[in-house]
Amino acid sequence: MKDKQHYDIIIVGAGMVGSTLACALGNSHLKVAVIEAYQSDFNWPENSHDIRVSALTHASQHIFENIGAWKSMQADGVAVYNKMHVWDATGQGQIHFDSVDVAQADLGHIVENRIIQKAVQNRLSDFDNIDLLMPLKLQALDSKIDGLIELTSSEGEKLTTDLVIGADGANSWVRKQAEIGLDSWAYHQTAVVCNVTTSESHQNACWQQFIPEGPLAFLPLADGQSSIVWSTTEDKAQALLNMDEQLFSQELQVAFGSSLGRIQLNSERGAFPLRLRHAKNYVKEHLALVGDAAHTVHPLAGQGVNLGLLDAVVLAEEILRAHEKKRNIGSLATLRRYERRRKGDNIAMLAAMDGFKKLFSNDISPVKLLRNSGLNFVDNLPLLKNMMIKRAMGVSGELPHLARAQFS
Repeated sequence: MKDKQHYDIIIVGAGMVGSTLACALGNSHLKVAVIEAYQSDFNWPENSHDIRVSALTHASQHIFENIGAWKSMQADGVAVYNKMHVWDATGQGQIHFDSVDVAQADLGHIVENRIIQKAVQNRLSDFDNIDLLMPLKLQALDSKIDGLIELTSSEGEKLTTDLVIGADGANSWVRKQAEIGLDSWAYHQTAVVCNVTTSESHQNACWQQFIPEGPLAFLPLADGQSSIVWSTTEDKAQALLNMDEQLFSQELQVAFGSSLGRIQLNSERGAFPLRLRHAKNYVKEHLALVGDAAHTVHPLAGQGVNLGLLDAVVLAEEILRAHEKKRNIGSLATLRRYERRRKGDNIAMLAAMDGFKKLFSNDISPVKLLRNSGLNFVDNLPLLKNMMIKRAMGVSGELPHLARAQFS
């Protein structure tokens, strides 16, 4: 790189959200750099699975279709799900969702995170206006008098930009450099993730039960296996990680029951602590945050990556609109349009997931009765239930252009 190379936009983070944002800016007249600290490796062992997966809504699928990444994901393996079964392990409350009830072929797809990242990161090379700088570690971010942002790498290389975008995850370096405050609290839960085989078919359904320690979800994978997200106490999670394969499988069987027959661990196990985070501001002059850099949500409804993808395409829309009208793409006026469009929806989802977590973690008898009655009540109200699932699927409400089905 030449000294002080200039880009119109620099996106820090080439993960699922950052690379999607860059693709949404592809083929524009804007010069874009995507910076990633670590080299990606997409040479996976044959027949292996990532233990981290995402439940993609229809809106997210449309985004990937419209940026030209969906077919690559399909080639590597996506698992459709058309039913959801949710129940309270401490009572009789349950609710079931079926794509047939909302006149859709499916409710969404379960896709390994590495497959998503590979598809969107490889797509970057198809755009002449995008440079992927990887691996490149940054050590300084400085605002200049002329309104530009200067980034300095650990090797002393300097880049300038009109707009820097933090897509660098929950512990965002960009957010910290910009001194943007954070509302945050720990759930005192850890999510244990792994893949299992079951003697009975997962039936292309997502299965989730609420246990007082946290929700346990079985998500379908393309080859018949299931991905597990088991949110539990920090001590229980550590114990689960320390168990041998047979004991862990037995513990999982006891917790989940026999709905899918015999359960057998079939992968390594991973764990990550659960925490709610929400940036006090998504934007500053010449700087914006997207995805986990701006917010993290409890995984009980699988909405985290979907919120981040909507952030990405809404920000791209506002940037391209400003550029077309010859406005400053890094101005606070431009960036606040993005913040206004996304912050309210994100806060609503964070609040809903936080409320569900507290409701289903409560073991007080009146609360247990209320939530079980509530599940059964909603399950018997088709109009309300279908309205809820349509919203969660991303097929209703106000959606950005790239999150809608496009017809040729």
